[in-house]
Amino acid sequence: MIVSKRHKRSGFRTVVVKKITDIPADDWNKVYPDVLESYDFYKTLDECGLDRFSLFYMMVYDHKIPVAATACFIMDYPLDTSINGPLRRATNSIKKMFPNIFSIKAVVCGMPMSQGKIGINGDSGKIMKVILRRMEQIAKKKKAPIIGFKDFDKAHTKILDPLRKIGFARFDSLPTTMLDVKYKDFEEYLMTLSSASRYDLRRKFKKVDGHVNFDFKIVDAIDDGELREVYKLYLDIVAKHDMNFELLPIEFFRNISVNMPGQTKYFLWRLNGKLVMFLFGIASKNIFIDYYVGFDYSITNQYHLYFVKFRETLNWCIKHGIKHYEMGITGYEPKRRLGFDFVPLYIYAKLRNRALRPAFAFLCQFLKFENFDPALKKGRQQRSI
Repeated sequence: MIVSKRHKRSGFRTVVVKKITDIPADDWNKVYPDVLESYDFYKTLDECGLDRFSLFYMMVYDHKIPVAATACFIMDYPLDTSINGPLRRATNSIKKMFPNIFSIKAVVCGMPMSQGKIGINGDSGKIMKVILRRMEQIAKKKKAPIIGFKDFDKAHTKILDPLRKIGFARFDSLPTTMLDVKYKDFEEYLMTLSSASRYDLRRKFKKVDGHVNFDFKIVDAIDDGELREVYKLYLDIVAKHDMNFELLPIEFFRNISVNMPGQTKYFLWRLNGKLVMFLFGIASKNIFIDYYVGFDYSITNQYHLYFVKFRETLNWCIKHGIKHYEMGITGYEPKRRLGFDFVPLYIYAKLRNRALRPAFAFLCQFLKFENFDPALKKGRQQRSI
């Protein structure tokens, strides 16, 4: 479905589509940032489908010239998915009387599982007004009380901070984690760590090296048999970490290598023929994004799989001249000890109900993830260990 709307006051035209293939790839690529998670990545998400989110894409044209592009989604998220025990029983009772009380519906600019990006080529102030007006119209139609911009880095503050003057609150999201790869080998990397961290890593590797014979390989794509093994480990990690915010269908892992040939990488570790660990990532000449991992939890701690995975991935980045290694969100304490920088990301959100905005803005002052994870506060400081 393609919905085109001309904005008479500004002279711009917006096009909103549910499938990115309804937008000419040349138009999209002219304005969207040159990042890995772009047209072909979104095409894969469209093909596999997401249960919890409804993706759509927005282009802005000045006459026939593309001047802006961004991905958006409609979120209808149950807030009580991680509530357990007696509290879960209590919320279930309340839900019978008020079915929607523990859910949140929002129209969001960005991507459910990664950083948000907006490509603008022109007057950013005028173009952002057009994008926001279109989001407002969609939110009204979908009866969504919240409009948001999710997980945008500092490069976007110039175009997004003005939103705070028109009712949006800004608060910190979970930061992503990045390691600058500037080492000739893994040993040189180790020397940048504290003596305690260096000793701990060497102790872990000593227990593994020479005692465990992993069958390790790196491939651009996997066959159906490997796909089933990979997806089982993926589901295990989703279940263990209660990651209800996203669950990718198996088709994502099948189709991504077709849509992004040469950019997808599967790191596979086997022990006695059994897949015990995988890493799925995407790569360009300058950056590797460690996207999804899976472990056989019966041996994870025994063989220090997390750190084996990190070592082999960093070695691969060094070998191929990759300059930046991104490992994403969560699990901050080991990443802090491994020397990753914490890259701030921000959420901008506004209640459409004007009367409730002051209370919402006040609440957002306390919505800092570092208040709930001490590793985040440490990670914002220089490495101390």
